[in-house]
Amino acid sequence: MTETREAALASKAWPFEEARRLLKRFAKSSPEKGYVLFETGYGPSGLPHIGTFGEVARTTMIRRAFEEISDIPTKMVCFSDDLDGMRKVPSNVPNADSLTEHLQRPLTRVPDPFGTHDSFGDHNNAMLRRFLDTFGFEYDFISATEFYGSGKFDEVLLRAVEKYDEVMAVMLKSLREERRQTYSIFLPIHPETGRVLYVPMKSVNKADGTITFDDEDGVEWTLPVTGGNVKLQWKPDFGARWAALGVDFEMYGKDHSTNTPIYDGICRILGHKAPEHFSYELFLDENGQKISKTSGNGVSIDKWLTYASSESLSYFMYQKPKTAKRMHFDVIPKAMDEYHQQLRAYAGQDIKGQLNNPVWHIHGGDVPESKMVVPYSMLLNLASVSGAEEKDQLWGFIQRYAPDTSAETNPDMDQAAGFAVRYYNDFVKPAKVFRAPTDIEREALEDLRDRLKSWDGELDGDALQSEVFACGRERFDPMRGWFTALYEVLLGASQGPRFGGFIALYGVDETVALIDRALAGELL
Repeated sequence: MTETREAALASKAWPFEEARRLLKRFAKSSPEKGYVLFETGYGPSGLPHIGTFGEVARTTMIRRAFEEISDIPTKMVCFSDDLDGMRKVPSNVPNADSLTEHLQRPLTRVPDPFGTHDSFGDHNNAMLRRFLDTFGFEYDFISATEFYGSGKFDEVLLRAVEKYDEVMAVMLKSLREERRQTYSIFLPIHPETGRVLYVPMKSVNKADGTITFDDEDGVEWTLPVTGGNVKLQWKPDFGARWAALGVDFEMYGKDHSTNTPIYDGICRILGHKAPEHFSYELFLDENGQKISKTSGNGVSIDKWLTYASSESLSYFMYQKPKTAKRMHFDVIPKAMDEYHQQLRAYAGQDIKGQLNNPVWHIHGGDVPESKMVVPYSMLLNLASVSGAEEKDQLWGFIQRYAPDTSAETNPDMDQAAGFAVRYYNDFVKPAKVFRAPTDIEREALEDLRDRLKSWDGELDGDALQSEVFACGRERFDPMRGWFTALYEVLLGASQGPRFGGFIALYGVDETVALIDRALAGELL
């Protein structure tokens, strides 16, 4: 056994804990299909969103952890529920009015309003795959339309006919009396209109694998359950899909967790061991409300990537998946800085520490070196005092502070500078509120200015921080009041950087000028 595997088998990092739990599933024998199957699901009624990223990213982390502790091959599938009927016309598509006549038709039978693909479902599937490929996820794609229509689902669908009463019994327990009267696990696709029908069954024939029902006009139809003529309701579909594919692991949000006994029960009835699960907490907006696609609160994937790297988003997703977390724009700088802190720490850690480090799980053990010589939060403050509109303005300060750096040799630094300028102009600048110093704060600022005027040392953040401390030590108790004053008077913010480091980066003369402007009331 390698040192890495030995450490992984003892690691308390949550992906390894989940991987070890999954490995117990195969303690007696390896999977008959020859690999362990991880699944993620997607409803292609709209564009991929940040929850999609989180689910795939976290599943990938567990998959990588499993591969570290086991020699059993793995696969991950992304299953698109594109046979679902279109329940409403999306408001954010061109030619929306033209889609009205296609309501309740499977998404893969609705024309593409963008005019680029054979159907709306195909368009959204392409968006999903492009999205996943952008982040380098490894997966096999499965379309529900193809899965139902090609015969790959036939065996389980026929078993669902055979076990119809048992599956229905599981479902009926979860339904209100009114819904029970008309519920069926099968949703026929009308042979003429192509619409997905929510109608009761008149009969389910085990002998020939057919269902009989009346459509909305009272016309009786008999259809085989195979060949893409019907689909399963979404809860039975979950369990049936697990059985058909032999899924070993799937994670989903806490809002699904109450349905787990239903999914598991149906999977077992249809002849397969229920998979292992991982239920994660949902994200909250700045007001503590659950983030949803329809309300548009919180941060979209595109917005995050406007202001920070995809790795910082992966880092955010790694942190405490069982704990509900605020996901608003103000978490982005912290995620960026902490990600790079972990990168810098990684090289000096032993194998135990590395496997517990989030960056191992973000990069699958192939961890890059951080080239960030200035923290992201510091770049924001630098952009603030310099009024930067372009990242090149920040590079002047960065290269004076760290002469050996450049956009070519420090690509993550260059990328972060661009992010910082955009973040500053969109969020920091509109919220800046400067105030005048109190008498004691003015005295301390004058002292700091005079000390900096006579400074003849190097641009050393620690040494300059000592000067900052000296100005406040005798005047403020607690010292927090002094630093708050620096941020509010000089930066127009309620919090800020380690000020000695800021002076080293911004420049001693420049900081003197900034203090003078503040004392003269020019920042107000």
